[in-house]
Amino acid sequence: MKQLSHENVENVQQQFPITIVCDAIRTPENIGMCFRISESFGVEKIYFHKDSPSIENRKVVNTARNTINQIEHDYYSNFKQIIHQLKQENNTIIGIEITDKSINIQDFNFKNHEKIVLLLGSERNGIEDINLVDYTISIPMYGRNSSMNVIHSLAITLYEVTKQIIPS
Repeated sequence: MKQLSHENVENVQQQFPITIVCDAIRTPENIGMCFRISESFGVEKIYFHKDSPSIENRKVVNTARNTINQIEHDYYSNFKQIIHQLKQENNTIIGIEITDKSINIQDFNFKNHEKIVLLLGSERNGIEDINLVDYTISIPMYGRNSSMNVIHSLAITLYEVTKQIIPS
């Protein structure tokens, strides 16, 4: 067995009808990792709140590596307005959040939705207005902790979404 370098690996590049909305994510490392993981999974676009750390922030740049210029992104100032706009564009809004109505991620059929928005809540307060989403999904956890880092939950969700929607 031989470990391969980045130069030896050629990924099948593919883009999916997935948009990410980051609801007031505050830490630069999470913004950078959002770029990196979203680009890795072929996300079309990311929306950040205008008060989130800037893409000029050194920690954002270092964490994102070269992915900032590889994925379309934009900013919003009004949460309700961006969610309504995305709904008008026929997106299904899916919050990654623990609620009393959350569907286990493995039981959610992502193939039934043509265009998907994955909504990430802020690290401290979750999703600003949970009643604006069409669905919430949760990731089963088996330890004592009931939550995980927002970008870790995004990575797990993007894996499950792409696994389901890539034709076999």
